[in-house]
Amino acid sequence: MDAPLAAAARALAAGDPLAALNHVALRGDAAALALRGIAMAQLGELARARALLRQAARAFGARQAVARARCVVAQAEIALAARELSWPEPALAAARATLQAHGDHPNAAHAGQVQARRLLLLGQLDGAERVLAGMDPRSLSPALLAVHELVRAGIALRRLQAAPARQALARAQAAARQAGIPALAAEVRSASQVLRAPMARRIRHGQAQPLRLPQVQALLASDALVVDECRHAVRQGGTAIALASRPVLFGLARLLGEAWPGEVPRDQLVAGVFRTRQADESHRVRLRVEIGRLRKLLRPLAEVRATGQGFALVPVPAREVVVLAQPAAGRHGAVLALLADGAAWSSSALALGLGTSQRAVQRALESLAAAGKVQACGQGRARRWVLAPVPGFATTLLLPQPFADG
Repeated sequence: MDAPLAAAARALAAGDPLAALNHVALRGDAAALALRGIAMAQLGELARARALLRQAARAFGARQAVARARCVVAQAEIALAARELSWPEPALAAARATLQAHGDHPNAAHAGQVQARRLLLLGQLDGAERVLAGMDPRSLSPALLAVHELVRAGIALRRLQAAPARQALARAQAAARQAGIPALAAEVRSASQVLRAPMARRIRHGQAQPLRLPQVQALLASDALVVDECRHAVRQGGTAIALASRPVLFGLARLLGEAWPGEVPRDQLVAGVFRTRQADESHRVRLRVEIGRLRKLLRPLAEVRATGQGFALVPVPAREVVVLAQPAAGRHGAVLALLADGAAWSSSALALGLGTSQRAVQRALESLAAAGKVQACGQGRARRWVLAPVPGFATTLLLPQPFADG
């Protein structure tokens, strides 16, 4: 590598893309194109960066496998930054294997971190953890170590583990300080704010109280029966009954949990779950059917007893019932949770991250846009969505997480 290319590479490693461009902006050889692409990516010009890296990969040719693999990793990171989660993961895995086989361990580690961050966004915590387990943190540069610890903190936050998350963030902060890259330090500070912000509300006896992560963790570890609106489940101790695919049953559980130890009249249950103002006999029949299904599912943890006016939730063996509600995000909180990272998301990427249909996400975005909570930029396939205001609460609890990972 000649002197200008080496100087540009050092500038990029230090987080100074403008200095890097000063060295290679007028050059058109393959290596210079790749460095220009990375610099444009650091400046946020993702479309231009993607074009330069594709051009560089073609210019390197088939014999320069390591250089082409580095371009693939850079393109994958740009796709991650643009929240294009459907970007072909096998290509990234193959590039990582090539870099590892040729002894380029720093870039192989970087590729692994891109893999782990993508899996984290998709809620595949076990997969992200396996990728990180294959790396030795002691061999990483300060910048790579900071990203490594940020991913570990993200996994711990998704699993509601306050102490490991705090420790990982402290290590990330120390590594970012050592790296001396302002953008990286800002990312660590932003992630650290999650631990200090309210993440949910506890509703008990009709009173709502905001909770931070340690308080949420303590509540879920207690012997209370928790109707968890954030994960759409009913929990007690180490047992969780998932109702994410049964919205009607969860709606009934939520109403019964809020009213505990009292009852909920039948007409109120019909209006709250079936979204109708006037209940007729067909609604009451359906209510009996759905209550029977809920009673069967909750049998290990609670009883659903019929009363003179309606139904009541009776915890067994827990002594009390608590509703763990979303912080303030409303019915589209999961969409806001993904947008809360500050990146611009496409509706298809949001659907992939949430495990739902693109049309359902589009309806949610339209509703949120009408309420002034999100805004769109671009048209057609280039259309992206971002948060309008900065949220005043953390949204980790709303992010997708398969129950099998918990």
